[in-house]
Amino acid sequence: MLEYAGTMAKTRPYKQVARAEAQQRTQIALLNAADEEIYEGRWPKASLERLATRAGVTKQTLLRHFGSKDGLLLHALIRGAAQVRDQRWRAPRGDIDGAVTNLLDHYEAWGERSLRIGAWLDGPALLAEISKAARQVHHEWVDYVFGSWLEGIEEPLRTHRRAALIAICDVHAWWLLARDLELPRAEVHATLSEAIERLLGGEARPPGSKPESNSEPSGS
Repeated sequence: MLEYAGTMAKTRPYKQVARAEAQQRTQIALLNAADEEIYEGRWPKASLERLATRAGVTKQTLLRHFGSKDGLLLHALIRGAAQVRDQRWRAPRGDIDGAVTNLLDHYEAWGERSLRIGAWLDGPALLAEISKAARQVHHEWVDYVFGSWLEGIEEPLRTHRRAALIAICDVHAWWLLARDLELPRAEVHATLSEAIERLLGGEARPPGSKPESNSEPSGS
Protein backbone atom coordinates (compact mmCIF):
# COMPACT_ATOMS: atom_id res chain seq x y z
CA MET A 1 0.00 0.00 0.00
CA LEU A 2 2.79 2.39 0.94
CA GLU A 3 4.64 1.47 -2.25
CA TYR A 4 1.52 2.21 -4.31
CA ALA A 5 1.07 5.58 -2.58
CA GLY A 6 4.68 6.46 -3.28
CA THR A 7 4.29 5.60 -6.95
CA MET A 8 1.16 7.75 -7.19
CA ALA A 9 2.96 10.67 -5.54
CA LYS A 10 5.74 10.43 -8.11
CA THR A 11 3.46 10.20 -11.15
CA ARG A 12 1.13 13.03 -10.11
CA PRO A 13 3.61 15.86 -10.93
CA TYR A 14 4.28 14.32 -14.34
CA LYS A 15 0.56 14.25 -15.08
CA GLN A 16 0.21 17.85 -13.98
CA VAL A 17 3.07 18.91 -16.25
CA ALA A 18 1.61 16.96 -19.16
CA ARG A 19 -1.81 18.54 -18.59
CA ALA A 20 -0.30 22.04 -18.45
CA GLU A 21 1.65 21.39 -21.66
CA ALA A 22 -1.48 20.12 -23.40
CA GLN A 23 -3.39 23.23 -22.34
CA GLN A 24 -0.60 25.44 -23.63
CA ARG A 25 -0.62 23.63 -27.00
CA THR A 26 -4.38 24.12 -27.19
CA GLN A 27 -4.08 27.84 -26.46
CA ILE A 28 -1.35 28.25 -29.08
CA ALA A 29 -3.46 26.40 -31.65
CA LEU A 30 -6.43 28.66 -30.93
CA LEU A 31 -4.30 31.79 -31.11
CA ASN A 32 -2.81 30.63 -34.41
CA ALA A 33 -6.30 29.96 -35.77
CA ALA A 34 -7.33 33.46 -34.71
CA ASP A 35 -4.27 34.95 -36.43
CA GLU A 36 -5.18 33.21 -39.68
CA GLU A 37 -8.73 34.56 -39.62
CA ILE A 38 -7.64 38.04 -38.56
CA TYR A 39 -4.91 38.55 -41.13
CA GLU A 40 -6.82 36.88 -43.95
CA GLY A 41 -9.54 39.48 -43.40
CA ARG A 42 -12.25 37.05 -42.29
CA TRP A 43 -12.43 37.79 -38.58
CA PRO A 44 -15.80 39.63 -38.52
CA LYS A 45 -17.51 36.62 -40.11
CA ALA A 46 -15.53 33.92 -38.32
CA SER A 47 -17.73 31.82 -36.04
CA LEU A 48 -16.63 30.16 -32.82
CA GLU A 49 -17.19 26.81 -34.49
CA ARG A 50 -14.91 27.73 -37.41
CA LEU A 51 -12.17 28.98 -35.11
CA ALA A 52 -12.35 25.87 -32.96
CA THR A 53 -12.29 23.59 -36.01
CA ARG A 54 -9.19 25.33 -37.38
CA ALA A 55 -7.50 24.74 -34.04
CA GLY A 56 -8.62 21.12 -33.90
CA VAL A 57 -10.69 21.56 -30.73
CA THR A 58 -14.32 22.05 -29.77
CA LYS A 59 -16.24 25.28 -29.30
CA GLN A 60 -16.53 24.49 -25.59
CA THR A 61 -12.74 24.18 -25.33
CA LEU A 62 -12.32 27.59 -26.97
CA LEU A 63 -14.76 29.17 -24.52
CA ARG A 64 -13.09 27.47 -21.57
CA HIS A 65 -9.73 28.99 -22.50
CA PHE A 66 -10.73 32.48 -23.69
CA GLY A 67 -14.33 33.04 -22.62
CA SER A 68 -15.57 34.51 -25.90
CA LYS A 69 -14.61 35.39 -29.45
CA ASP A 70 -13.55 38.87 -28.32
CA GLY A 71 -11.45 37.30 -25.58
CA LEU A 72 -9.62 35.19 -28.15
CA LEU A 73 -9.15 38.23 -30.37
CA LEU A 74 -7.70 40.28 -27.53
CA HIS A 75 -5.21 37.59 -26.53
CA ALA A 76 -4.16 37.04 -30.15
CA LEU A 77 -3.54 40.74 -30.66
CA ILE A 78 -1.65 41.05 -27.37
CA ARG A 79 0.59 38.16 -28.42
CA GLY A 80 1.19 39.71 -31.82
CA ALA A 81 1.97 43.13 -30.34
CA ALA A 82 4.52 41.58 -27.98
CA GLN A 83 6.20 39.73 -30.85
CA VAL A 84 6.35 42.90 -32.95
CA ARG A 85 7.73 45.04 -30.17
CA ASP A 86 10.35 42.45 -29.25
CA GLN A 87 11.57 42.27 -32.85
CA ARG A 88 11.54 45.98 -33.63
CA TRP A 89 13.24 47.03 -30.41
CA ARG A 90 16.24 44.92 -31.34
CA ALA A 91 17.15 47.69 -33.78
CA PRO A 92 20.41 49.44 -32.96
CA ARG A 93 20.14 53.10 -31.99
CA GLY A 94 22.34 55.57 -33.81
CA ASP A 95 22.92 53.30 -36.84
CA ILE A 96 20.85 53.89 -39.97
CA ASP A 97 22.04 50.75 -41.78
CA GLY A 98 21.21 48.59 -38.79
CA ALA A 99 17.85 50.28 -38.28
CA VAL A 100 16.83 49.74 -41.90
CA THR A 101 17.94 46.10 -41.74
CA ASN A 102 15.70 45.66 -38.70
CA LEU A 103 12.86 47.40 -40.49
CA LEU A 104 13.10 45.18 -43.56
CA ASP A 105 13.31 42.04 -41.44
CA HIS A 106 10.12 43.13 -39.74
CA TYR A 107 8.19 44.02 -42.89
CA GLU A 108 9.22 40.86 -44.69
CA ALA A 109 7.66 38.90 -41.82
CA TRP A 110 4.82 41.24 -40.82
CA GLY A 111 4.32 43.64 -43.74
CA GLU A 112 1.14 42.16 -45.17
CA ARG A 113 -0.37 41.90 -41.71
CA SER A 114 0.68 45.46 -40.90
CA LEU A 115 -1.20 46.70 -43.96
CA ARG A 116 -4.33 44.89 -42.80
CA ILE A 117 -3.98 46.33 -39.32
CA GLY A 118 -3.70 49.81 -40.80
CA ALA A 119 -6.97 49.28 -42.66
CA TRP A 120 -8.74 48.49 -39.39
CA LEU A 121 -8.78 52.19 -38.54
CA ASP A 122 -12.20 52.45 -40.19
CA GLY A 123 -13.45 49.14 -38.79
CA PRO A 124 -15.13 48.05 -35.53
CA ALA A 125 -14.14 49.95 -32.38
CA LEU A 126 -11.81 47.31 -30.96
CA LEU A 127 -9.95 46.82 -34.24
CA ALA A 128 -9.72 50.59 -34.73
CA GLU A 129 -8.10 50.94 -31.31
CA ILE A 130 -5.61 48.19 -32.18
CA SER A 131 -4.80 50.00 -35.43
CA LYS A 132 -4.16 53.24 -33.55
CA ALA A 133 -1.95 51.42 -31.06
CA ALA A 134 0.07 49.84 -33.89
CA ARG A 135 0.65 53.27 -35.41
CA GLN A 136 1.82 54.54 -32.05
CA VAL A 137 4.32 51.68 -31.77
CA HIS A 138 5.77 52.72 -35.13
CA HIS A 139 6.08 56.34 -33.97
CA GLU A 140 7.80 55.22 -30.76
CA TRP A 141 10.21 53.09 -32.78
CA VAL A 142 11.21 56.12 -34.83
CA ASP A 143 11.84 58.07 -31.63
CA TYR A 144 13.81 55.17 -30.18
CA VAL A 145 16.05 54.65 -33.21
CA PHE A 146 16.50 58.22 -34.44
CA GLY A 147 16.07 60.15 -31.21
CA SER A 148 19.77 61.03 -30.94
CA TRP A 149 19.51 62.94 -34.24
CA LEU A 150 16.16 64.55 -33.48
CA GLU A 151 17.28 65.81 -30.07
CA GLY A 152 19.80 68.10 -31.72
CA ILE A 153 17.24 69.75 -34.02
CA GLU A 154 15.23 72.78 -32.94
CA GLU A 155 11.49 73.15 -33.41
CA PRO A 156 9.58 73.35 -35.68
CA LEU A 157 12.13 71.55 -37.89
CA ARG A 158 12.35 68.65 -35.43
CA THR A 159 8.62 67.91 -35.79
CA HIS A 160 8.89 68.06 -39.58
CA ARG A 161 11.90 65.71 -39.65
CA ARG A 162 10.21 63.27 -37.28
CA ALA A 163 7.10 63.20 -39.48
CA ALA A 164 9.26 62.52 -42.54
CA LEU A 165 11.04 59.64 -40.76
CA ILE A 166 7.70 58.12 -39.79
CA ALA A 167 6.64 58.26 -43.44
CA ILE A 168 9.91 56.94 -44.90
CA CYS A 169 9.92 54.01 -42.48
CA ASP A 170 6.22 53.23 -42.85
CA VAL A 171 5.05 49.87 -44.16
CA HIS A 172 3.54 51.57 -47.23
CA ALA A 173 6.98 52.83 -48.28
CA TRP A 174 8.35 49.28 -47.98
CA TRP A 175 5.38 47.86 -49.92
CA LEU A 176 5.81 50.37 -52.73
CA LEU A 177 9.51 49.60 -53.14
CA ALA A 178 9.52 45.85 -52.48
CA ARG A 179 6.14 44.76 -53.81
CA ASP A 180 4.93 47.34 -56.31
CA LEU A 181 8.31 48.22 -57.87
CA GLU A 182 9.69 44.74 -57.08
CA LEU A 183 13.11 46.03 -56.09
CA PRO A 184 15.48 43.49 -54.55
CA ARG A 185 16.08 43.81 -50.83
CA ALA A 186 19.51 45.39 -51.26
CA GLU A 187 18.04 48.20 -53.37
CA VAL A 188 15.17 48.74 -50.95
CA HIS A 189 17.72 48.96 -48.15
CA ALA A 190 19.88 51.43 -50.08
CA THR A 191 16.90 53.58 -51.09
CA LEU A 192 15.54 53.91 -47.56
CA SER A 193 18.99 54.44 -46.05
CA GLU A 194 19.81 57.18 -48.55
CA ALA A 195 16.51 58.96 -47.91
CA ILE A 196 17.04 58.85 -44.16
CA GLU A 197 20.67 60.01 -44.37
CA ARG A 198 19.74 62.97 -46.56
CA LEU A 199 16.94 63.91 -44.22
CA LEU A 200 19.28 63.80 -41.24
CA GLY A 201 21.98 65.90 -42.88
CA GLY A 202 24.04 63.22 -44.59
CA GLU A 203 25.18 61.61 -41.34
CA ALA A 204 24.90 57.83 -41.16
CA ARG A 205 25.27 58.20 -37.39
CA PRO A 206 24.75 61.10 -34.99
CA PRO A 207 27.94 63.21 -34.70
CA GLY A 208 30.22 61.87 -31.96
CA SER A 209 28.12 58.76 -31.33
CA LYS A 210 28.58 55.03 -31.77
CA PRO A 211 25.86 52.50 -32.57
CA GLU A 212 24.65 50.43 -29.63
CA SER A 213 25.03 47.19 -31.60
CA ASN A 214 26.31 46.08 -34.99
CA SER A 215 23.94 45.10 -37.77
CA GLU A 216 24.89 44.67 -41.39
CA PRO A 217 22.42 45.17 -44.25
CA SER A 218 21.45 41.95 -45.95
CA GLY A 219 21.09 41.49 -49.67
CA SER A 220 19.13 38.28 -49.32
